[in-house]
Amino acid sequence: MAKRIREKSAKRKENKDQRPFATARYIRMGASKAKRVLDIIKGQKFSDACAILDITPSTASIIVKKVLVSAGANAENNKGLNKDELIVAEACANQGPSFKRVQFRGRGGVDTIIKRTCHITIVLDSAKSK
Repeated sequence: MAKRIREKSAKRKENKDQRPFATARYIRMGASKAKRVLDIIKGQKFSDACAILDITPSTASIIVKKVLVSAGANAENNKGLNKDELIVAEACANQGPSFKRVQFRGRGGVDTIIKRTCHITIVLDSAKSK
């Protein structure tokens, strides 16, 4: 059985994606708000995506830019890639857990308030490999 586990582990390692990425988890905003900003920067060069996020008037653009800069730093420091040659290959925002709160209303009633969270992931790729 141990041999099979080692074989599965080796196969998983060779199929692992080697592209640089960054993830921000449990961000206090809905995934749909982040997706609107991420759709703008998909397929853009790294420097162009940073410039677009600087002028985008959305609250999500601040957080998305932090994740993008982190992915660029990971590419430069861990993978030895040049930031000028990077493009945004994938960008996604997945729904995270929701906080449920109540707001008391008149005549003994309550309204449920759902405070949503999301996980933002940005994957970069070298423009030369395309």
